Amino acid sequence: MKNNRQSFPLDRMGGFTMIELIMVIVILGILAAVAVPKFTNLSSNARTAALAGVAGGISSGNSTNVSVCAVDPTLTTAGGKCVAVDNCSDGGDLLQGGLPAGYTITAAAVASGVTSAACVLTDTTSSATTTFSITGTP
Repeated sequence: MKNNRQSFPLDRMGGFTMIELIMVIVILGILAAVAVPKFTNLSSNARTAALAGVAGGISSGNSTNVSVCAVDPTLTTAGGKCVAVDNCSDGGDLLQGGLPAGYTITAAAVASGVTSAACVLTDTTSSATTTFSITGTP
């Protein structure tokens, strides 16, 4: 019986050379050096976006509340649909479920009617602030 296997000399064995392995490691190092800084500051950006989202939600809720209260002011006591707003801190009551944990609104008086007041919303974990406007109930 004849052996059909070919014998290869030792210098023709397959595999990667040391230079090829080093080049792969260098390329991975360069990619990591470029990619890691882009992801390190994402939590700060997320907190800023969340702060802006809460402020936007309060402003939107306030617009709806002013409209509902203008149509029928008796809804304040009867159905609870109209939220009385006479202070910036009432802005949290305009959100479904209230103001999220980790946020505070600086108290400031808001005149009733079409008068708007600038209010300050603070993220207590990062001390970042943003402003939103709120209108008192008519």
